[in-house]
Amino acid sequence: MKIEDRHLSIASWVAQQGTISVEQVIEQFGVSPATARRDLDALAHQMVVIRTRGGARAAPISGDLPLRYRAALMSHEKLAIARAATAMVKPGQTVAFSGGTTTTQIAQELGVRASSDPEFAEKVTTVVTNAINIANDLIVRPELRVVLTGGAAIARSYELVGPLAKAALPLINVDVFFLGVNAINPARGFFTEFEAEAEISAAILEKSVQSYVVADHTKFASTAFALICKPTDVAGVITDSEADDESVAQLRAAGCPVVLA
Repeated sequence: MKIEDRHLSIASWVAQQGTISVEQVIEQFGVSPATARRDLDALAHQMVVIRTRGGARAAPISGDLPLRYRAALMSHEKLAIARAATAMVKPGQTVAFSGGTTTTQIAQELGVRASSDPEFAEKVTTVVTNAINIANDLIVRPELRVVLTGGAAIARSYELVGPLAKAALPLINVDVFFLGVNAINPARGFFTEFEAEAEISAAILEKSVQSYVVADHTKFASTAFALICKPTDVAGVITDSEADDESVAQLRAAGCPVVLA
């Protein structure tokens, strides 16, 4: 079992049972006592559990986090995309996220990386987002400064939209923007379901030095209502290795690089 999957399983156990002992980690996951203690220490550093003598107990947020982790981390495609995207972020940059399950996964991976990489403690890394759930995930990370736009909330995507969401954008610069989408049309561009979401995403894109569309391969076979931007408006697309070869070739031919994670 990969370490990330084991950490997720331990976190889920604690969320359901309230506590876990070192002996239970050893027995359930077949690891050494030293590895069990390191796993619990890592989860405690991520604020998912609170370490106790001989084990760990649930942190105030741990009943919530593993459920959302499960929805994203159990998708190998999205996890691969998240790791590829997070590797592009440098400590000290300003990183923006739109709403969506893939961007949420990237934000969570960034939070984990920031908590374990000493450079993030030395350089202020700012996260700008209009997604309430992403801000909620990262606000507990002392290595990251979180800026949440204003606006009216959309329940389906947890995104803030409208004039208030755009009001602060003229005053900021973004180094890297990770843009989640509902559909990819290699000829026309990138789409989302609602025009209000498309409007705020396009506004953030305008303030970004580099922007990447992040989407799993199913988005190539999907359609959606509102156009966000054209293929040439972004620095590239990060998707998984199952993406349709013809669609990938079309994007590349249109001048849009594609990273297969």
